[in-house]
Amino acid sequence: MMKNEGKKRIWSDYQKEIADDHFFYVRSCIRQSFFPGSEQFFLNLMRKVLGKDVYEDPAHTTCTGIGYHSDIVPAATIMTVVARHFALMKEAGYKNLAVSCVTSFGLYTEILETWKHFPAELEKTREYLFKATGREFDIPENVAHTSDIVYSFRDQIAAKAKIKLVNSITGEPLKIVEHIGCHYSKMFPKSGIGGAEFPHVLSGMIDAWGGEVIDYPERRHCCGFGFRQYLVQANRGYSLSNTVKKFNSMKPYKPDMILANCPGCTMFMDKWQYTAKELEGITFGEKGESIPVLTYEELAGLVLGMNPWDLGLQYHMVQSEPLLRKLGVEINASDKYKTKDGKQMPVPQNLINV
Repeated sequence: MMKNEGKKRIWSDYQKEIADDHFFYVRSCIRQSFFPGSEQFFLNLMRKVLGKDVYEDPAHTTCTGIGYHSDIVPAATIMTVVARHFALMKEAGYKNLAVSCVTSFGLYTEILETWKHFPAELEKTREYLFKATGREFDIPENVAHTSDIVYSFRDQIAAKAKIKLVNSITGEPLKIVEHIGCHYSKMFPKSGIGGAEFPHVLSGMIDAWGGEVIDYPERRHCCGFGFRQYLVQANRGYSLSNTVKKFNSMKPYKPDMILANCPGCTMFMDKWQYTAKELEGITFGEKGESIPVLTYEELAGLVLGMNPWDLGLQYHMVQSEPLLRKLGVEINASDKYKTKDGKQMPVPQNLINV
């Protein structure tokens, strides 16, 4: 009994406050470019399924986080850009920030911590913003990544589920590898659910929706993006080798899919599998297949019975049909590359796992 109470007390230190409603939503550059269905589903989930108030401002811009982490955008500039985001939120009458991008989430957290410990920087930023735009801002009352928010509503989603994360052929839970973005859990551990040591934000969803979380040696290893490691062309071999190290570590456990909460991580683990196959002829899934990499929004959508093509799964490099067959999801292949009004789009030539 004492042991269990001690565990609960320790685990309480790894929790975070997540607002329940009234969110100012900020999109992700990478997610809306590569996985636009994920962001659209999040908005539909929050507004139509859960009945929450979520506002987004068309005047919102990139946080410039990639430029900052690549030593291109100065700290004073990025703090002013972020202050403008907070000003838009203030003007719209919101206090709870919902952040789609893990890099943005880490950046917002870093800036808020900077202002807390160095109030002079906060005053400088207020001055810069007012001189540049005539705007003023308030500090958000609550900052949550959108995976935090989906996690907080995981049980409500489970209660509305049309399918579970169970292999419809064997009846066994799907084996799922989760990958947490470094900027979510490692920069400021107390800002993420479970911290850097025990991040629970994705495994909690998997557990609630019937899947099995697979542990493996490189579970907390970086996806390989690393910003400068990839953005500088000469460094891309280093980026790829990091990702391959992660894939080789999970391969013996035969995961059915990879679940990620960072847009960049999702993109890299999806596209690097194609790269590894083309360069070296290697794959990391069963039967010579690659491993589908999904966002948590896409997975929530499948659980709720959404059409996978409406979720945008066809826009991944690693195609999802093997996973969909295991889930028992009925799909119409002829609709895969059609627009909403029924027009046929060009069919990509180099997809894998089709």
